[in-house]
Amino acid sequence: MKFNRSSGILLHPTSLPGKFGIGDLGPTAYSFVNFMIKTKQKLWQLLPLGSPGNGERPYQSYSVFGCNALLISLEKWVDEGFLDTKDLDNIPTFPKDKVDFTKVIEFKEAIFRKGYKNFLERADYDYRQFISNFCSENSWWLDDYAFYMALKEYHNGKPWFEWEKDIAFRNSKYLKDARSIVEEEIKYHKFLQCQFFKQWFELKKYCNDNGIRIIGDIPIFVSHDSADVWANPNLFYLDETGNPTVVAGVPPDYFSATGQLWGNPLYRWDVMEQKGYEWWTARFKMTLALVDIIRIDHFRGFEAYWEIPANEDTAINGKWVKGPGEKFFIALKKEIGAPPIIAEDLGVITAEVEELRDKFGFPGMKVLQFAFSDSTNVYLPHNYIRNCVVYTGTHDNNTTIGWFNPNEEDSTQDFDEVKKSLDFALKYLGSNGKEIHWDMIKLALASVADMSIIPMQDILGLGADARMNIPGTADGNWAWRYRSEMITKKIIKRLKELTELFSR
Repeated sequence: MKFNRSSGILLHPTSLPGKFGIGDLGPTAYSFVNFMIKTKQKLWQLLPLGSPGNGERPYQSYSVFGCNALLISLEKWVDEGFLDTKDLDNIPTFPKDKVDFTKVIEFKEAIFRKGYKNFLERADYDYRQFISNFCSENSWWLDDYAFYMALKEYHNGKPWFEWEKDIAFRNSKYLKDARSIVEEEIKYHKFLQCQFFKQWFELKKYCNDNGIRIIGDIPIFVSHDSADVWANPNLFYLDETGNPTVVAGVPPDYFSATGQLWGNPLYRWDVMEQKGYEWWTARFKMTLALVDIIRIDHFRGFEAYWEIPANEDTAINGKWVKGPGEKFFIALKKEIGAPPIIAEDLGVITAEVEELRDKFGFPGMKVLQFAFSDSTNVYLPHNYIRNCVVYTGTHDNNTTIGWFNPNEEDSTQDFDEVKKSLDFALKYLGSNGKEIHWDMIKLALASVADMSIIPMQDILGLGADARMNIPGTADGNWAWRYRSEMITKKIIKRLKELTELFSR
């Protein structure tokens, strides 16, 4: 699919400002879209919208279909009549620059319960019918998701493979009894999902009506502790206890000397092929209902993936195993047409991966922070083709200012090589480094790449404290938020002028 020349911003909704401890789909989301409109941006890129494990990890979610209820706007619930204005009077004091997920979950769960109780007492026939229709139309994924979430709560948060055997392995007789026990919790989780989707589609329409398309992520792998694996164990390499025999990750690379041990169970692609990739097709259809363009995270895994024995402590002792390759994308195209896809093709990329990407015309990614080794580097703009997406950095990178001011103790690379790379960057940019973030933004926007995406942290000129994720680390990630006052008239004017100057 051919993409028009355009630019946009990488920002997950959890990073939006607001008084409820986490970004949501209420007024501040619309304010952010208005900022995009003023600066002539046409693309809003998100991280996965799935219901994240422990409330924070978007790439390890409890479902690839169910979405993150923490993003539900409480202010919209006041408008709906499920909350009274006074219910929002005594809000806890939350950090303004980050999400305290434990505190947010505790607060929002309590107020969600109150809103649901009020819905049961106050909603009229039409609204109840709206909820019922949503549940019926989405029953193909919603029934399993809501049942799983209710059972997880019943088991005090334990993963499904630690539940009693008959429930974990879906013995129909025992599931019927279990369903009757947690029936009210099932209804509650269905209600939350309906509320998310209602608010999300309202926000998406506002974006689309103003010429902004949304880019959403599909992580190639799913979490072991998820409704997806619990409901479809035959699609994954699991042993008789429900644990993976092999898991996903990547070999040693730029981010980690021992690779990344993700721990996701690996697919039985042979079984998926026999079923016509129906689970994947449903996943793509669902994602395309939520967003306009799909970024496939770890695209190279469709050509070959890094298989690690489940008993390993690092990703070093893995091996490359062939993925489904072009058969998968041919089947997908036959079912849903030519989907608008961006291929995340970073890391260890082979000629076979590039051939698969190019066969279907998917644009790959170019990250400027990886570019400054020598003039032949494929991430330098003079080496681009038009059919690609350029980023100053991604959610896995440091901010541009943080990247330009490295900490020698934290560097996973030879520090002399890092400094040499930064000197090359200044020479290439014609920069003195005083406004390195704007120099990099200008380079990205000026390039021939059809699409240019800038993390919000770089637009705001923030340092390493605003980094979203450090790959290979378990704690302290995904929490960054910006404050409304950070967006100044000067920033709006400058981003708008650069966007217009380079015909984005």
